[in-house]
Amino acid sequence: MSTVQEAIMEHVNRFPEGAVFAPKSFLHLGSRAAVDQALSRMARGGELLRVGRGRYVRPRRTRFGRRAPSPGELVEQLSRASGELVVPSGATAAHDLGLTTQVPVRTVYLTSGSSRRLQLGKQVVELQNAPRWKLWGAGTREGAVLRAIEWMGPGVSPEVVGRVVSSLTPEQKERLHLACGSVPTWFAKRLTGALFSGSAPPATVGDG
Repeated sequence: MSTVQEAIMEHVNRFPEGAVFAPKSFLHLGSRAAVDQALSRMARGGELLRVGRGRYVRPRRTRFGRRAPSPGELVEQLSRASGELVVPSGATAAHDLGLTTQVPVRTVYLTSGSSRRLQLGKQVVELQNAPRWKLWGAGTREGAVLRAIEWMGPGVSPEVVGRVVSSLTPEQKERLHLACGSVPTWFAKRLTGALFSGSAPPATVGDG
């Protein structure tokens, strides 16, 4: 094992299983060519998993051997490493919220970064660049509601929107209302119609 490879392994072992690394993270240990060669050898040996161009993951160790992290674990670590926002797709949100029984056939996430594919063994994880408003409310139920309704499109019935919005707490509804200023017009109409069904919207600055 090369000195550079040993140094990289020592560095990698300081981080939790599932952590994502890029070659640039190890340039203090050797030249770019030496680092690339070491990472390639480590991927072939199973010490690291190559999940995409310039991205390597520390595999999880189980009693059955090394395994890849789950897609959710991977994108969470990728978000931490790159600083980009990553959220489940609208199709996934709609399924998780019970708005559709259709199970997404692809593993898709929306991201503030570039569109690309990551390889987890035989499984492909797709990252699709999305406008900022589609990434709103990452990690929250109200954010999932926003993405689910957007995915269902302009043809979604007011009854469906009303049912899922009614599952939110007053605080979640309030935050979702604030997001209406950034969404398309058809979407804002659906959301505000559900949020204030049977009641008047709260007064805003300038109301007389």
